[in-house]
Amino acid sequence: MSTFKAPKGTFDLIPPFSATYLAVRDAISAPLRKSGYGYVETPGFEDVNLFARGVGESTDIVTKEMYTLTTKGGSNLALRPEGTASVLRAALEANMHKAGGLPVKLWYSGSYYRYERPQKGRYRHFSQVGAEAIGAEDPALDAELIILADQAYRSLGLREFRILLNSLGDKQCRPVYREALQTFLRGLDLDEETLRRAEINPLRVLDDKRADVQKQLVDAPLLKDYLCEECKAYHSEVRELLTAAGVAFEDDDKLVRGLDYYTRTTFEFVHDGLGSQSAVGGGGRYDGLSEMIGGPALPSVGWALGVDRTVLALEAEGIELDIPPATSVFAVALGDEARKVLFGFVTRLRKEGVATDFSYGAKGLKAHMKSANRSGARFTLVAGERDLAEGVVQLKDMESGEQTAVALDELVDAVKAKLAV
Repeated sequence: MSTFKAPKGTFDLIPPFSATYLAVRDAISAPLRKSGYGYVETPGFEDVNLFARGVGESTDIVTKEMYTLTTKGGSNLALRPEGTASVLRAALEANMHKAGGLPVKLWYSGSYYRYERPQKGRYRHFSQVGAEAIGAEDPALDAELIILADQAYRSLGLREFRILLNSLGDKQCRPVYREALQTFLRGLDLDEETLRRAEINPLRVLDDKRADVQKQLVDAPLLKDYLCEECKAYHSEVRELLTAAGVAFEDDDKLVRGLDYYTRTTFEFVHDGLGSQSAVGGGGRYDGLSEMIGGPALPSVGWALGVDRTVLALEAEGIELDIPPATSVFAVALGDEARKVLFGFVTRLRKEGVATDFSYGAKGLKAHMKSANRSGARFTLVAGERDLAEGVVQLKDMESGEQTAVALDELVDAVKAKLAV
């Protein structure tokens, strides 16, 4: 047994389970690829200040959960805890916003890292698929992204998720609400750390999951009562567009999410089958983030959906994805000459686009056929010295057990014809 194990709070993705993760990633990204979003991939680590400025210095992510390191050259870096700041940094660095045709629409997939207490649905290394629309302030863009996420989840067969929706206002109306909320929070029986958080970013206190805190927040002022007319109209249009598209949502006046950069539209996808870690994804509009990290004013909106939690949601609903076997044809050679001939056919079939594998190693027919069964292949090619002398290969249907002799010069076409049926 190996001396080493995966670090605490992480896990390895290995076959056949990893195939489900790949299928989920493909399903989430499919609607994006069909809607003008191009793929972007950023480094796994960034300047620590990118997240301190963008995510928020008072957030738990920055103060408690980031993995940070100092390079030999003295640079302070952080493993990326989320994707939005990195993607926006990449778009600004490449001057994509100057190429015309805003918004810049990007999607991404990758690993993210947060040091927190490991539990089911919350890991220190996790996978997300995300999307960002950079450089346009339009309710239709907010609605588009929510609709695309809804489509992705429904394409996987998920039905028991809910979309929570709120507006966080903007730099005009939120300061007024912020002051009213701080005044309210100062009158509560809160611990010192929570009171400190209330002075820095009081909206984050609304996101506190502790029951004793939530009980005291029942009568907290609601942001919707402080929205300016522009924010009210903007949020109303987002709601109207979602309703017209047949996407159901729930208004949640206390939904704020955990990052400082959100403005106006904020939303969360939750699945009640996951217990306390019910959020499977979320996002919102972040009109001021570009300026926070040194860029020009670029109103933007985006989301990230957790691959790990989406898989858990599928399990909660008892959904098994229809994932085709990795191998369609498996070749079993009996004897040295047969190995050379069949290996050549394996290479040819692969070039023709047929998923084909080979039974490697010196073993008997019984062991070879066990390998063929484990592969999940629909057909097995079997050949020995006698078969080659007769110019044929045995083609066995692994479902019916039927076996047919096929001439060597007809083998590739015969296999392709069988698979096409």
